[in-house]
Amino acid sequence: MSVPAQPLTIKICGLSTPETLEAALAAGVEMVGLVFHPKSPRFVPPKEAAVLAARARGRAEIVALIVDRAIGEVTELVEAVRPDWLQLHGRETPEAVRALRAATGLRAIKALGVADRHDLAAFAAYDGIADRILLDAKPPKDAAYPGGHGRAFDWSILAALDRTSPFMLSGGLDPANVAQAIAMARPWGVDVSSGVERAPGVKDVERIRDFVVAARAAAAATTEAGRT
Repeated sequence: MSVPAQPLTIKICGLSTPETLEAALAAGVEMVGLVFHPKSPRFVPPKEAAVLAARARGRAEIVALIVDRAIGEVTELVEAVRPDWLQLHGRETPEAVRALRAATGLRAIKALGVADRHDLAAFAAYDGIADRILLDAKPPKDAAYPGGHGRAFDWSILAALDRTSPFMLSGGLDPANVAQAIAMARPWGVDVSSGVERAPGVKDVERIRDFVVAARAAAAATTEAGRT
């Protein structure tokens, strides 16, 4: 896989308070994620999310994470919150991704669960349909929600990924391992949630800052290594 041609995109997902949102924005992240899956500990009601989105608008791109929602529900959510992206973190088919993009006019990130190299076969079905594909670790079988479990997968399997579109990486990332993940996977972007928390759904300001610093340094080092 080639070195990304543009700077690394960093997304902090599951933000739910003004303090932690401001910490992410102050750190210079490109994307902030708001979770609209009620079973998640990071769930934010649309009215509260609209207030957070207003604070972030023009400072970072706003991502609305949804799971297997009907088009009507999604369009109502989009009208209330006005995100820049949809992140589809359920079992949405390529046809559903295409329909949601058309109905909302928004760009879409499609999350794919990965446990081993066989799961990478799904990439081709969404390549060119979703604007970005997010490779995330598969959740535990009994999980109530699909992401944010602090699990990682073997990033070395991505070396054989046949793709034409850039991808984002998630799953078990934290300030201590994000540099290794970037060096191995060479993603377009990284997405973190539980790795910058002190408890499920409770973001930590210092961990957010540490994650961004570590990711930026790793991206710079990886880019420089690709030039030599």
